[in-house]
Amino acid sequence: MVFSSLLFMFIYLPVVLAVYYFVPRRWRNLWLLIVNLVFYGWGEPVYILLMLFSICINYFTGIFVEKYAETDKRRAKRILVIDIVVNLLLLGFFKYFDLFAETLSMLPGVRIPSLGLELPIGISFYTFQTMSYPIDVYRGDAKAERNPVSFGTFVALFPQLIAGPIVRYKDVADQLNFRAGSLEQFSSGVRRFIVGLGKKVLIANNIGLLWDVYKNVAPGSLTVLGAWLGILAFTLQIYFDFSGYSDMAIGLGRLLGFEFLENFNYPYISKSVTEFWRRWHISLGTWFRDYVYIPLGGNRCGRGRQFFNLLVVWALTGFWHGANWTFLCWGLYYALFLMIEKAFLLRHLKKAPVPATVYALLVAVCGWVLFDLPTLGGALAYYKAMFGFSGAGLCSAADLYHLRSFALMFIVAAVAALPLGKSLYDRLPARVKAVATPVMILAVLVLSTAYLVDATYNPFLYFRF
Repeated sequence: MVFSSLLFMFIYLPVVLAVYYFVPRRWRNLWLLIVNLVFYGWGEPVYILLMLFSICINYFTGIFVEKYAETDKRRAKRILVIDIVVNLLLLGFFKYFDLFAETLSMLPGVRIPSLGLELPIGISFYTFQTMSYPIDVYRGDAKAERNPVSFGTFVALFPQLIAGPIVRYKDVADQLNFRAGSLEQFSSGVRRFIVGLGKKVLIANNIGLLWDVYKNVAPGSLTVLGAWLGILAFTLQIYFDFSGYSDMAIGLGRLLGFEFLENFNYPYISKSVTEFWRRWHISLGTWFRDYVYIPLGGNRCGRGRQFFNLLVVWALTGFWHGANWTFLCWGLYYALFLMIEKAFLLRHLKKAPVPATVYALLVAVCGWVLFDLPTLGGALAYYKAMFGFSGAGLCSAADLYHLRSFALMFIVAAVAALPLGKSLYDRLPARVKAVATPVMILAVLVLSTAYLVDATYNPFLYFRF
């Protein structure tokens, strides 16, 4: 079940909210835990057992780590390490077993059969959430949660289960046990959800159709213009797809009284790759910073060690995104640019903001080729087409047709990806906003619903992670 579906919007969510606000406050977390598990198990009910196992092991780990943290630090650390290993083994088995089996089977005399297991939805996200909890308890940044229902609600909370943002326990600990809620927060949640729905359904889905055309073109037939049209379409699609889902998650959280941290901040206006990753998927970047980069020493141990730490973090970041070696290359691709910036380029970029923005955007656009194409050979062939080495020429009649057909979509998406629209909206008089806002929100809801009624194309790119 995904947020941008009629089943979720008009059956599941209304039932959840109706019962949630009908029952006494002390029963709301129990109701949320039940509906969270229903949501999680909708596609593969057997994975509810996996979720319950993850909840139980991390719940008890938090209690025991807190118990021994002050009296027997070594024992507390051993318990924490075991918990981290178990979490990573679960993630590794379900997400990466087939990749390693296929890779090792290329060696002479080695034959490891693939299991072909369905990837449990959101496992990459909730594994990181659950791991961060006992680590924060060990560090003294959070108290162990004694209520198993409240902890289970945190782990399986459906608004951010599929694709984040990655919510850390210490950020929502108080909200788990008390959520006042208000009409203003609820209405804000409705608006935020519908804005995200519009970004996903009206922009990402439509411009994504163009990327589907070009990524399936035979490498020798892909022109320069076609290659750039395709990857620019994906650049906009993935932003509106993922940021739209993050908006919907934040909005749904507000409907239930939660406040989640922001996950995107107009990344395509960045003036460096370093800035880009402070604006894109913010919750993932801060997770790796706090639980991997800083514990490795961060930038405190000399330039050489800093570069090593960056390589480790970005290898893990790339691999976290998917069970494919192209994701590892994508992570190392960003590690390379970040090291170059920290070595000398960053200080020069600060002196030339316009060229810096073009540079950062170009790095991001080229990086998406590695991110979405399934093989390194396919990515290399696509790069050759982008820079005129495919032999197919500059453009074709089909490219010009697609350019005309999608020109308006490109303009709308490009403007929406910039803070300009929000800036203009914020300058409107309060009276105009009071009238225009509900009209626009209702229009987006109606158009999105109409699209979903008739649509056959409604992918969610981060669903596979």
